[in-house]
Amino acid sequence: MPASQSRSRAAVLHRLKPFTGQHLSQISFPLGGIGTGSVGLSGRGGLIDWEILNRPSVGSSYPRTFPVLWVREKGKNPICKVLEAPPLPPFQGGGGGDPHLNGEGLPHMDSCTFLGEYPFAWLDFKSRSLPVSVQLEAYNPFIPNDPEASGFPAAILRYKVTNRAKSPVQVTLAWSVFNMIGSIGVADRDPAMRTVEFGYGKNINRLIDTGSLRGIHFCTEKYSGDHPRAGDLALVTPNRDVTLMRCWLRGPWFSPMHDFWDTFSTTGLFIDHDYPPSDENQSDAGAVGIRLSLKPGESRDAVFYLTWYFPNFEKYWHDCGQAGGCCPPAGGKPVWKNYYASRFENALDVAERLHSEEAHLHQRTQAFHQALFGSSLPEEVLDAVSSQMAILKTATCIRLPDGTFYGFEGCAPMSGCCEGSCTHVWNYQQALPFLFPSLERSMRTADYQYNLREDGGMCFRLQLPLGSSPNDFHAAADGQMGGLIKLYRDWKISGDDTWLESLWPRARKALEFAWVQWDPDQDGVIDGIQHNTYDIEFHGPNPLTAFFYLGALRAGAEIAEHLGEFESADRYREIFRQGATWVEQNLFNGEYFIQQHDPELAPMNQFGPGCLTDQLLGQWISSLSGLGDLIDPGLVRKSLKSIFRHNWRKSLKDHANMQRVYALNEESGLLLCSWPRGAVPGFHSLTRMKSGLESNTRLPHTSFSRGWWRRDWKSCEAQETVSMASAATPGMNSNAATIMHGPCLPMACCWLVPGSSSTGEPG
Repeated sequence: MPASQSRSRAAVLHRLKPFTGQHLSQISFPLGGIGTGSVGLSGRGGLIDWEILNRPSVGSSYPRTFPVLWVREKGKNPICKVLEAPPLPPFQGGGGGDPHLNGEGLPHMDSCTFLGEYPFAWLDFKSRSLPVSVQLEAYNPFIPNDPEASGFPAAILRYKVTNRAKSPVQVTLAWSVFNMIGSIGVADRDPAMRTVEFGYGKNINRLIDTGSLRGIHFCTEKYSGDHPRAGDLALVTPNRDVTLMRCWLRGPWFSPMHDFWDTFSTTGLFIDHDYPPSDENQSDAGAVGIRLSLKPGESRDAVFYLTWYFPNFEKYWHDCGQAGGCCPPAGGKPVWKNYYASRFENALDVAERLHSEEAHLHQRTQAFHQALFGSSLPEEVLDAVSSQMAILKTATCIRLPDGTFYGFEGCAPMSGCCEGSCTHVWNYQQALPFLFPSLERSMRTADYQYNLREDGGMCFRLQLPLGSSPNDFHAAADGQMGGLIKLYRDWKISGDDTWLESLWPRARKALEFAWVQWDPDQDGVIDGIQHNTYDIEFHGPNPLTAFFYLGALRAGAEIAEHLGEFESADRYREIFRQGATWVEQNLFNGEYFIQQHDPELAPMNQFGPGCLTDQLLGQWISSLSGLGDLIDPGLVRKSLKSIFRHNWRKSLKDHANMQRVYALNEESGLLLCSWPRGAVPGFHSLTRMKSGLESNTRLPHTSFSRGWWRRDWKSCEAQETVSMASAATPGMNSNAATIMHGPCLPMACCWLVPGSSSTGEPG
């Protein structure tokens, strides 16, 4: 189908509500591949959060980077507008006025609506003065079980322009993009003259026409080879009638913007400026315009591919922080190749491959969208699941040179936050194992290959580059035992006995480390000192680590039996039986499961008789993995009801939280812990709320069985936790935040989709 024709959207089923007005202000819809970085589509229609340069850049924008629309109806004067909704307050400019480098002071569209149903975003722009309507479909291929097809470093922007007038119209729809090569990202929207940055220099913008694509190739002559800032971008289109400008006018003060706007707004064309490579600390923007002629009532598409290629990933956080400094080493910070660098030669190669496959990729992505949004799942579930799976396309996630998937816990504004595919944090997420199981298996392989120490303890943060020695910090009980459960789950999903056999000796060693560190008498009860996901140490038996241990024992028994190690299987089952009985008889207080510890001997941050929201986390993950009930399901049901009754807050306006703030005012959520029977510890770290915890308590209050959304959705607990958690992120106050941007933990909600459990036989 020629790019200029309009792709039909009639068959697209929309289930979610669109955003508009002030509710657009906090939207950033990631466009990019898994492990490639991404750029965010803002709620107004611009591009922000430029995280394509191998590190996060939350809130970043670049100068002279915005879309513009020129329209001339036959017999009338042309109209030109920035193709975005108007800028939203607060307007916080510098000494020279409010921001202006992205056309903030130019005419804009009257408004737009933003509908995000991941992996697609649709924007509908409105302007009373224009004789055309404009809609945007933005996406990057997202095809479950195909990480290669879902791994293009690209953003696809497909605009549909419709002539609403009774006369023919001429249209030019254009994007201007800044050559940002040499930058490491800008962490705010400060209006300072950001055309100047120390990393720029010798940047050059080239016109290209490959026959199938035409546009601008953004390059540099300053960086090459293995330099971390080496790379290129491309802004191209398959549309044939174009107007191109390599560089904006190089001039003082506001003359570049005057030249750009005065020329384009009157003619709908660009005047090309052919300059030599930029001076040191300088760079240029270039522009690609697509020209359309529309008869009355006619619709045509204008398609842009924004592609990038920054192959060299630098371990920018490589610094031990110790006095005197043992890091970075004399050779500098480690640098390795992104996985996508093994698939593509440069940004133009990405664009050519993407264009040749895009029709099929779009069809497959749309099939996934329709399967998800065409289901009978409630809208609140669809919103939770689809929005959080987008985290896989952010800078939180990396693919290492051999394709191994690696993840931070999330992202700070300019860096990954909490390195190492942290085992106890990545326990929560349920997107990767069911959408891209081969990538999840790569995490298991790396974990057992590189994190296992001689004594069987495991580093819970994978050190990079791969092959680096694991650190000697405490093993995390929930992370290490959770690894056994996930190994079982990933084997059941894949049916790959060879893979299982290759990892089992090391996994068995990790399981039996519990008998050294946490359960030396092998009675099935963890009662040693247990580092855990709260970055503290629990002392004594408690449900968080107990259920992970029981799940690991059952997983170990199933694996050992399958591999013919019957004595080991029997041993694991006997320890499991003892432990499960003890937990039922000693940790359940009639309402929920508690911690037993000696307050005189244990340090602060114990929860004792408190009601911990995560108390059933190990049971939840075990159930999803096909391991069934670890204890009496009746006790589980009582605990779930107690968690909701004691820890759910419809409003936090009267809740005192002296710790990290993840929700406030009238927002709702689950507290990490409460003490309904008193005996609140003098100091603890468990009174805060954290996004994502709702997901492991959104279980049926009658059973752990799947299919609850059909049978038990109308239970007040299930409906309210999902609905209110979704309502807490209306696009204007915050996202599903923890201490970071793009956190992996909220992907816990992806279990809500039917089929997200490995209860069948391998294969």
